[in-house]
Amino acid sequence: MSEAIRLAKRVAEMAPCSRADAERYIAGGWISVDGKLAEDPAMRVEDTQDVVIDPKATADEPTPVTILLHKPAGVNAGVGAVGESALDLLTEATLQVADHGRQRFLKRHLTKLTLTSPLETMASGLLIYTQDFRVARKLVDDAERVEQEYVVEVAGTLAEGGLALLNFGLKFSGKPIPQMKVSWQNETRLRFALKGVRPGQIAHMCEAVGLSVVSMKRLRIGRISMAGVPAGMWRYLHEYERF
Repeated sequence: MSEAIRLAKRVAEMAPCSRADAERYIAGGWISVDGKLAEDPAMRVEDTQDVVIDPKATADEPTPVTILLHKPAGVNAGVGAVGESALDLLTEATLQVADHGRQRFLKRHLTKLTLTSPLETMASGLLIYTQDFRVARKLVDDAERVEQEYVVEVAGTLAEGGLALLNFGLKFSGKPIPQMKVSWQNETRLRFALKGVRPGQIAHMCEAVGLSVVSMKRLRIGRISMAGVPAGMWRYLHEYERF
């Protein structure tokens, strides 16, 4: 019986190519073993096992991905320590079915992710996780320039002049809050369009004008919305989409 060898070595012999290129083929999701995607260059394979290199295989470094998750209320997204982590929702099973085929799912897509815009545990809505430093730089370093949109269900009685104050004139953590767009959607729902929002800020603003937050949902970050993504599901950011 022949001794099993590392998958990277087998691929290098088959291609033929360098061991480094073989590992990039594997990391890129271009190799299958006995009909199943293989992503570990160190896995050992027997001569009898069927190793296949995808005809479209390339040794280019895999492109970093950006993930859009519809976070349900009660799931932790970087604020406090209560609730299961939103990262636990990112699995192949929760990838929106309509997105399969546009971006091949790889386990490596769920590693080295940066959460760009934390969201309160009690809130639901859009979360962005990214491996792309350009996306992280825009949404983290330049957060003050990126508009976010929320819908907020409220209870209570709005103080006189309260809507004007929500648009401009309140403070948070001792600092003036920049001007924003706040309007009524119906008798109990407010729409907030604002930049540089911080955890706890919207609830603080509502309380300052006599209202309490019943529920809150983030609909949009920049030009990207979570439209069509069910709660608890996620999709990839497409190449043509820009924040």
